[in-house]
Amino acid sequence: QVQVVESGGGLVQPGGSLRLSCTASGNIISMYGMGWYRQAPGKERESVAQITSSGTTTYIDSVKGRFTISREPDKKTIYLQMDSLRPEDTAVYTCNLAANGYVYWGQGTQVTVSA
Repeated sequence: QVQVVESGGGLVQPGGSLRLSCTASGNIISMYGMGWYRQAPGKERESVAQITSSGTTTYIDSVKGRFTISREPDKKTIYLQMDSLRPEDTAVYTCNLAANGYVYWGQGTQVTVSA
């Protein structure tokens, strides 16, 4: 069984920073990559940042230069450093793990950017 657990959400003022963490555990035989999606109220879920097993990173245009995805050497823990946060970044952020031919999801963590 594979588990994906996120942490690090919260309330922050515009211009502030937050760091999200995500750890995958369990029977991970072959990993393709991990990343973060987000969904704001009334909007579709979107991929924010992804990192492949080889270390290639991709970002949605709206967060380029502000968010950074990174990982631990064991590749099972990733981080999303979010700087210069804006109110439009408010959403539930969910970690995803592509492995074993499946996509596993965490439960999500709320990020609220508000004065």
